[in-house]
Amino acid sequence: MDITIHSSFLPQTDAEASLVFYRDVLGFEVRLDVGYENLRWITVGPHGQPDTAIVLHPVGVGYDVTDDERQTLLELVTKGSYFGVNLATDDLDATFAALEAAGADIVQEPIDQDYGVRDAAVRDPAGNLLRIQQNKKRT
Repeated sequence: MDITIHSSFLPQTDAEASLVFYRDVLGFEVRLDVGYENLRWITVGPHGQPDTAIVLHPVGVGYDVTDDERQTLLELVTKGSYFGVNLATDDLDATFAALEAAGADIVQEPIDQDYGVRDAAVRDPAGNLLRIQQNKKRT
């Protein structure tokens, strides 16, 4: 069996702010930007990885989601308790410095974790937690 990860989904609460963060701060390329009525889905991904993407979607979209459920989801997202994604870089300290200089919402500065990775954490404009870890050196 040969299965890969193609797309992951993260909720966004402000499409334009999310676009700026993922494109201009993280440096991801925009693959799709699709609007429907007053809603917007934006697909982004890292340069050089055309088969891996994050779809930034409106919170609580769906016919089977009640207004109360949508409100609960929105509260969880903006609190930072709903979704997240783990990213990796070859130079965590330089990446962190660039994110900090760009005004990213810092959650954790780079540290060596007890479980064997060195990582940092930021939040995107919606509140989603992004953990960024140092790639292990290849031998």
